[in-house]
Amino acid sequence: MGRRRGAGRNWAVAAAIGLAGPLVAVPAAADEQGTEPAGRVEWGACPEEVAAEAPGMECGLVPVPLDHSDPGGAQIEIMVSRLASQNPDERRGVLMFNPGGPGGSGLTMPADLVSRGLPAEVADSYDLIGMDTRGVGYSAPISCGFTDEQDYRGAIPPYAVDDAAVVDQAAAAEAVAAQCADNDRDDRLRHVSTANMARDLDLIREALGEPKTSFYGASYGTALGAAYASMFPERSDRIVLDSNIGDTHLDHEGMRRYGLGAEETFPDFARWAAERHDEYGLGESEEEVRQTYFALAGRLDETPADTAGGPVDGSLFRLSTFVGLYSELSYPVTAQAWQELLASDPAAAGELPDGTPDTGGAAPGARPATDAGLSPHDNTWSVFLAVTCNDVEWPEDVDTYRRSVAEDRERYPLFGAASANAMPCASWSSGPSEPPVEVLDEGPSNVLIVQNRRDPVTPHLGGVLLDEKFGQRSRLVSVDGSGHGVYVNGDNACAQDVTTAFLVGGDLPEQDTSCPA
Repeated sequence: MGRRRGAGRNWAVAAAIGLAGPLVAVPAAADEQGTEPAGRVEWGACPEEVAAEAPGMECGLVPVPLDHSDPGGAQIEIMVSRLASQNPDERRGVLMFNPGGPGGSGLTMPADLVSRGLPAEVADSYDLIGMDTRGVGYSAPISCGFTDEQDYRGAIPPYAVDDAAVVDQAAAAEAVAAQCADNDRDDRLRHVSTANMARDLDLIREALGEPKTSFYGASYGTALGAAYASMFPERSDRIVLDSNIGDTHLDHEGMRRYGLGAEETFPDFARWAAERHDEYGLGESEEEVRQTYFALAGRLDETPADTAGGPVDGSLFRLSTFVGLYSELSYPVTAQAWQELLASDPAAAGELPDGTPDTGGAAPGARPATDAGLSPHDNTWSVFLAVTCNDVEWPEDVDTYRRSVAEDRERYPLFGAASANAMPCASWSSGPSEPPVEVLDEGPSNVLIVQNRRDPVTPHLGGVLLDEKFGQRSRLVSVDGSGHGVYVNGDNACAQDVTTAFLVGGDLPEQDTSCPA
């Protein structure tokens, strides 16, 4: 996580959160394992921004229906990328990737994971396929028109200090929903959903000439992978779901689990900071560091810090701390930010982290330049809202959010009054066009669920819930680790070995597994 000077609202950018059958015939399988399938994707050079970030990859376009219920109607194009296997004798098929969000670009993800240490035997076994899912980046992008001047802080609602703040946020969320509807000039917004993205995956599989596809999804990508494995079970090969939200969609209860994740993960940061009290002065014990958090948040609620980059209030402080829990790599800059705010050093506090963790979970990747005046996060935020609000019905009554905030302020005092707060989904004009995808427990046993026991945004409970829904189709690997992201992005050798063995050899553990630290 880098240090930069910017507006106060950029001090913490939010991290991160029907047709059951096929629409096309299954293509003929390749003659034998190790041969190149007869696909229909015309591979060529990737866009300049993608090539600069991930040289050596090739890109292509796959047409899909805007509305899958009208396959002969308007079409959009999905941009996909490929890092081809360099060992034809070992190649078994394709492995698709999704980095999460929803709204994260996955075009550079194959090269990113290889650079982070994806085992060579995995890269040999598959053509690694990245993509911008519909609505994202180079794939018929959508926009709610968010600008840099607009006081919008992304996916997670602001922390509600009292009941009146919930009412205020409900009104602000309603305005955001109306803004998204007003900016939907090409009727794309209502078609951006997890179910439609899963249908796109199957058309991409067909265009690649493959009878099946393997899949790795992180964070929200677990919802997409779970949806694909449920909608197209016989076309799913080996599915790895890393850092799970618990279902095929994020709903109000799923968002509230952010509060649980913060409570479970914060002690790791507090212990780290206490061991370095001489350097940062945040407290000599976990409890003292926790009390420092509440004292500083309360002070900023009353009097925002007038920093060189703009005002930092208690809501921004809590959000930045929450995002700082994504990875231990973020602990030093998070602790330094606390230290500078405690010291009331406006000049220093103006150069604070932007709140975007470098974990690989929901990294935006290379994407086209935004229109003048729009926030660089406009597309990511817009897709997050579209998918989240289109997937499932959200409570519309502000009293529901008032009750949720009051409950979670007590049980999850670190962050519960933020994640339980009102979302634009409460006022979303289109609403779900179909029920959310139900996790299917009938089908091949080909789903590996990997999950840290302490994860701020996708707590361990999410992995447990999804494993229960899949039944005998899945196995859960629980890692005694902290932060967001396990495979490749983590450093647990046990989880690495189990996941690699599954992807390369199909070795699904006989039972759920616990990996020690």
